[in-house]
Amino acid sequence: MIDIEFDKKHIWHQYSSIVNPIPAYPIVKAEGAIITLEDGRQLVDGMSSWWNQIHGYNNPELNQAIYDQVPKFTHFMFAGTSHEPGVELTKKLLSLAPKELDSVFYADSGSVCVEVGLKLAHLYWAGKRELKQTDMPKDRFLTINYGYHGDTFGAMSICDPVNSMHRNYSGFLTQNFFVKAPKSRFDGEYNPGDIIPLKKSLEENHERIAAVIMEPIVQGAGGMRIYHPQFLRDVRELCDEFNVLLILDEIATGFGRTSKMFALEHAKIVPDILLCGKGLTGGYLPLSACLMTRDVAETVCENPSKRFFHGPTYMGHALACAVANKSLEILMRNEWQDQVSNIERVFKIDLLDKLRDVELVDDLRSIGALAVIQLKRPFETETLQKMFVNKGAWVRPFGKLVYIMPPFVIKEDDLKKLCQITVDIIKSL
Repeated sequence: MIDIEFDKKHIWHQYSSIVNPIPAYPIVKAEGAIITLEDGRQLVDGMSSWWNQIHGYNNPELNQAIYDQVPKFTHFMFAGTSHEPGVELTKKLLSLAPKELDSVFYADSGSVCVEVGLKLAHLYWAGKRELKQTDMPKDRFLTINYGYHGDTFGAMSICDPVNSMHRNYSGFLTQNFFVKAPKSRFDGEYNPGDIIPLKKSLEENHERIAAVIMEPIVQGAGGMRIYHPQFLRDVRELCDEFNVLLILDEIATGFGRTSKMFALEHAKIVPDILLCGKGLTGGYLPLSACLMTRDVAETVCENPSKRFFHGPTYMGHALACAVANKSLEILMRNEWQDQVSNIERVFKIDLLDKLRDVELVDDLRSIGALAVIQLKRPFETETLQKMFVNKGAWVRPFGKLVYIMPPFVIKEDDLKKLCQITVDIIKSL
């Protein structure tokens, strides 16, 4: 038996309170897209854990990748050493990403990967100053509202200061530049006026701005907004015009979630720095990767120290790299494309079309294996989550948003069940 009372008293869970904690459901098993609670109830997972379990739980191929690596060695410091899982993973990553990205730095979480990207951008301009190619300070970042990039201090400084969960830290964070997010929907017409606030900020502040950073196409935990690809193309052009770097945070969107390997492919652009994680290991182990152009990599190394002083203890973790290799191998078979296409089709027929005339629903949007229902008023996460659990699904709504992003391997019957549960609950509110 899992001692939930001990858990409740002593374990502080994410985004919760130790005094009045959100209920924790005891999980004992997970297989495919189904999780089993201690009392025997089975739930269809509508969240891919936390958006990362793309190949499903207890995946035999991912399991085997770990079994094969364990007898060799599980981890050794990556400083001054290398290993086959790390080298092979890098080859696969570079083959999947835009060809202009040819250097990789590994980290151990999405938030830390963001920190790496920000530090690289700072050091890029330090290198430029060392080379006498600029005298601009370039010590701030520009981003759009409703963004979310993680919970560490650098990452929090580029999360929406009004609409995010980080307001309590505002006095401690670097003051970066924020502009209005685009209103043009992915599935609608593009309004050229969307880019004006960002252009104006670059005109006024480009001497201070090291990089523009944003989530491409889909803004995740900041609001689950899905915007038009032309906005991203305009951003790339403006970054070139005003001589600032472009960092794209694909930690949530990468590896097939939006129907493209990387969401940036919808806009057909290439960033200077690309951040990825979550689905990289199929959700098995923590690992993230920061990809960059040769120009970024070489210029960073011109900074006064001539090195990049950042070194997570578990960087290049051999077990994580081994399972990530297998995760990318599975993706490279391209079965995920049909899986995501089918999820998108079922979402339209069995979820979105059934909610279009519901009074409580304010907006419906979807892309690839992600569907979002925006309600007209907010609900408590634990209240709605309990309703989903009682009906046989795992969904974690927040605020006005109920969203679903299941594992790619979810069976169609389970997906339809998940959609019907969601429809029934929303209609009952």
